[in-house]
Amino acid sequence: MKKGEDASVVWHIWEFLASIRLTIFVLLSLAATSVIGTLIPQNGAHADYLRKYGEFLFRIFYALDIFDMYNSWWFQLLMVILTVNIIICSADRLKGTWKIIFTKNPPFRFSRFQKARERETFSDDRPVQALRADYETYMARNFKYSRTEPTADGVCIFGERGRRTRLGVYIVHLSVVLLLLGGLVGSIFGFDGYVNIPEGESVSAVRLRGSNGIQPLDFEIRCDDFSVSFYKTGAPEEFRSDLVLLEDGREVYKKSIIVNDPIRYKGINIFQASYGTVPLDMQAVRSEGITLSFTSRETGMVYTRKGSVGKPVELPEGGGTFVLKDFTPSFKFMGQRDLGATFTGIITPADGDPKEIRLPIRFPRFDKMRREGKLIVSVTGYAERHYTGLQVTNDPGVPLVYLGAIAMILGCFVTFFMSHQQVCVELAGSSGSSRITVAGKANKNSIGMAKQVRRVARELSRL
Repeated sequence: MKKGEDASVVWHIWEFLASIRLTIFVLLSLAATSVIGTLIPQNGAHADYLRKYGEFLFRIFYALDIFDMYNSWWFQLLMVILTVNIIICSADRLKGTWKIIFTKNPPFRFSRFQKARERETFSDDRPVQALRADYETYMARNFKYSRTEPTADGVCIFGERGRRTRLGVYIVHLSVVLLLLGGLVGSIFGFDGYVNIPEGESVSAVRLRGSNGIQPLDFEIRCDDFSVSFYKTGAPEEFRSDLVLLEDGREVYKKSIIVNDPIRYKGINIFQASYGTVPLDMQAVRSEGITLSFTSRETGMVYTRKGSVGKPVELPEGGGTFVLKDFTPSFKFMGQRDLGATFTGIITPADGDPKEIRLPIRFPRFDKMRREGKLIVSVTGYAERHYTGLQVTNDPGVPLVYLGAIAMILGCFVTFFMSHQQVCVELAGSSGSSRITVAGKANKNSIGMAKQVRRVARELSRL
């Protein structure tokens, strides 16, 4: 391929990437896919998607990463194309603006101001030469650039300011690029995970949403305590986790967190997300014990005793002894119905043989089915241990997003509230008097330019 052909190919690529049509197409594509991402829940369980959409649609959606759309390769590609498009569009149009902003001697055409709509005229009894020095001083003081040129009837004093305000739209473009780059950096290099930590335990990794992968952390998270308070309706009012961050076994950060009051440490955000109860296990039973209830079959009297594994408990009314033996998280009654967490104990009547009994936590009256014995046994209390559910995120693109937001505000302010203004003050006269005409032109905000012309005319008339 010859050099001319190479240049032609590069030019065509440049023109394509600088096309407004491409901008519209990409923006519409992003809008349409965002609607899809809103309608289809993101990062859910595959089983739920399979049940809702069926196997055929599930396979298509899975292949297209619809279930994690905002981290999919094609969504990131659309963001990259939009970023490149904005950069090239801005660069393509910046050439002309650059010449206007950074020229040393901006061109002033007197005829252009003669046709300006924004103009004011007044008279002065002094000759042109008597006014010229004061007017030149005023224009030099109030405008960034000024110069004087002779005319057939006198002189024109040109003033200009606000050239750099033409960059406002490019600052807005830059802000959009920064926002897109922030989103891309966060999508590619960040993560969003979750972890459940029982009270008194610690973790050093979290499970990623969507992929179920494991993301190791540079520190450990320990939950020292968890508490929850409720409204009168039974709904949770506030749940709080006392967390400690450790590095090499050393405490480096400590904070109690609630919803919307996270820990932020080394770019990692730790949010209070949920909570739950840790299933009872034998270790907890051994350390904490349980509360037993004994109900007399004859009198209906209820007695409570504290029980521990392997330690005999004297039964009331001379009923013998009871020993807590074991615990199982699941017990099937008669091999069929699962009664859930169940304790096993040995009850020994004062005048009878030992007998093994089952005490399901969910069914406190279960032992009533046992016909023999003076007492009905049930479990009425045990140490409940909670876990805290944490959302752990890292988004390295956040600084770029913040910078983009600041640039967006600055760019919009410059674009909408500031303008590039040029003012021409014409001094013409004969027979010792002068006629002064103040005219102005601006690249936008003609109303503001008219006010500026009136102000300049008013202040010059007072000199």
